Amino acid sequence: MNDVLNAIRERAHALFPEVVALRRDFHRHPELAFAEKRTAQVVSDYLARLGLKVETGVAGTGVLAVLEGGRPGKTVALRADMDALPLSEDTGLPFASENPGVMHACGHDGHTAMLLGAAKVLAGLRKSLGGNVKFIFQPSEEKLPSGALALREAGALEGVDAVFGLHLWPSVAAGHIGVTYGPMMAAADYAYLTITGQAGHGSTPHLAIDPVVTAAQVILGLQTIVSRQVDPLDQAVISVGTIHGGTAPNIIPGEVEFAATVRTLTPEVRKKLPALIERTARGIAQSAGAACTCRYEWGLPPVINSDTLVALVEEVGRDLLGAENVERLSRPVMGSEDFAYYLEQVPGAFFWLGAKNESRGILPLAHHPKYTFDEAALETGVTILAGVAARFLAAD
Repeated sequence: MNDVLNAIRERAHALFPEVVALRRDFHRHPELAFAEKRTAQVVSDYLARLGLKVETGVAGTGVLAVLEGGRPGKTVALRADMDALPLSEDTGLPFASENPGVMHACGHDGHTAMLLGAAKVLAGLRKSLGGNVKFIFQPSEEKLPSGALALREAGALEGVDAVFGLHLWPSVAAGHIGVTYGPMMAAADYAYLTITGQAGHGSTPHLAIDPVVTAAQVILGLQTIVSRQVDPLDQAVISVGTIHGGTAPNIIPGEVEFAATVRTLTPEVRKKLPALIERTARGIAQSAGAACTCRYEWGLPPVINSDTLVALVEEVGRDLLGAENVERLSRPVMGSEDFAYYLEQVPGAFFWLGAKNESRGILPLAHHPKYTFDEAALETGVTILAGVAARFLAAD
């Protein structure tokens, strides 16, 4: 196994300029969710030249490819997301976006380039692999409907024993990886509430039922769910992001609408939140003589890693990158990722790839017009992706 890992390290280093060129090409030509046609074509052509079995047009613009090893064995999947964001780029980079209003501002250009690099590294070592590697190039991670769910429903994980993915991460230094055991990222659900009162003149509030005041009380009351109805050792977030009501300062409106994002880290807490939100909101509204309706929308599930497979990533990281470049992160983040849909079907691990370089002033701000990352991370990503796949296939 050490010979294979050494070969991976050497091949990833030699391939670095090519992966950089791929990343810059994808960055120059970003495409939005489910519109990644050029990206998918570049990806599929590259994989075909490696002699892989390639399937295109999966769930719209997804690309799947299978590398068959030199002998039978398990199947491991590696995933990259391909979509960009609706942002106007302001980086000044020589390879900045040529598609107005669209930008790779979350590192997906890097993810796609790194997975192509890992495919080339592993293709050159196929005779030493026992089993298969499936490469998943996914559309639409940035918005709903989820590309991961669409690919899962299209059978992308059939026959897969484990799945791995990474994400360039602003708080981790380039050359490092960060791993988290268990829950790593939060579920992202949505609550839509309407408070219905009785309209009236602003000068005579006693003749009306004010839905504005009631909505304000409900919004504050929702915070007691997190502070008083959820175990303090469990994390949850309820953040109201929109509120609409009224037409003039001197008119008490008849209705106020608002919406919140709801973040949780475990399925158990996630299941409880809709009923708690509705009970709290309706109770406060009723006490004011108003009515409340609540519509709950299930979004992305939480990203919950397999501890065994996180340990494998950590082990490979130490072997390939050095123990000093592997960070064990004890705290999850309350952001979300549709990689969670893969983990609902097969065990796997999602982990962070360092993106920042403080000495060079590269401090990435995700989803920002000036976003970029240290391209040295690309070699690290190719190395760790290929190494994780090879180690998994070699494990008993």
